[in-house]
Amino acid sequence: MKQVTMWAGLAALLSVAITPANAQEKIKIGVLVTTSGPAAALGQQVRDGFALAIKDLGGKMAGRDVEVVNADDELKPDGAVVKVRGLLERDKVDFVVGPIFSNILLAIHRPVTDSKTFLISPNAGPSSYAGKECNPFFYVTSYQNDQVHEILGKVAQDRGYKRVYLLVPNYQAGRDSVAGFKLDYKGEVVEESYTPLNTLDFQPELSKIASLKPDALFTFMPGGMGVNLVKQYKQAGATVPVLSAFTVDESTLPAQQDAAVGMFGGANWAPNLDNPQNKKFVAAYEAAFGGVPGTYAMQAYDTALLIDSAVRAVKGDLANKDAVAAALKKAEFTSLRGQFKFNNNGYPIQDFYLTKVAKRPDGKFQTEVVEKVFSNYGDRYAKDCAAK
Repeated sequence: MKQVTMWAGLAALLSVAITPANAQEKIKIGVLVTTSGPAAALGQQVRDGFALAIKDLGGKMAGRDVEVVNADDELKPDGAVVKVRGLLERDKVDFVVGPIFSNILLAIHRPVTDSKTFLISPNAGPSSYAGKECNPFFYVTSYQNDQVHEILGKVAQDRGYKRVYLLVPNYQAGRDSVAGFKLDYKGEVVEESYTPLNTLDFQPELSKIASLKPDALFTFMPGGMGVNLVKQYKQAGATVPVLSAFTVDESTLPAQQDAAVGMFGGANWAPNLDNPQNKKFVAAYEAAFGGVPGTYAMQAYDTALLIDSAVRAVKGDLANKDAVAAALKKAEFTSLRGQFKFNNNGYPIQDFYLTKVAKRPDGKFQTEVVEKVFSNYGDRYAKDCAAK
């Protein structure tokens, strides 16, 4: 009997001793983005930007090793749900980072947040989760989808473009882009063209633009769609000013090159943004990956810094979800874009810029800041979020 009691006591002591060791298990972060098909460059920028941040953090957060588990959503909502369930149930990740596209986010949002796992989007920011459906397990390090397009609507209005043609893909982010553009633009929309997602032939739309002769073209065509649109636009000899979001950026410029020079964009950042942390990031990214980083990479880098700030705030103990949520909401890190804080809905309050494509002296292409359009700007849906 005494021997049994002794072993029971020893087991109890061992269980106490094991607890701190368990607390030092790896922090696991799942990164779910599109890394195949025409939009692969976008997801690769997220992976690279996130990986660079983890490297710069020494591979640790609050003294705990970090393991990143990458998955490709293949731009298929049903497949993305299967992939994210694998991250949650097999890999038991503490955070999910992703995705690129809003239709994928709409598919994975509930499985992740219902599991009380933190989902942080480094790109997609649909209106659907910015208002009444805001969630303490969901954060966005990019913007609410409308906002980047609001920049271009305001620019079109301020520059006196009286007739504008709108060309976007037919999915949530495309519809959000049109809504955003129209917030400040009060002129005539001569046509709204909604193409199937991953359209690569724009000859019908370019023929319409030629016949309607608008003052400007507003378009949102990310990834391979943007590459083809810009090339076909130049081949058609079109001269209508182009105001775009994500159509010409650092993920597409290596393929578009001179055809994109002079085209305008809207963004919350550009590689030439003048602050010390951004200069260091751009130099390190180019050295590591050979290309110029875009907003996808920047926002992914910031996402890693955001997670690190929360992990440090709770001293590595992720068991108290309320404490982790509160720490994420504080966003106590130095963003590459400079000014950054979260609104009550978990979407950022930040500055927005008009950008323009330029060719650098070294032959590389990048977007550059032309002017600041909005300062310290939050989205219009936050008022409907019950969180304070």
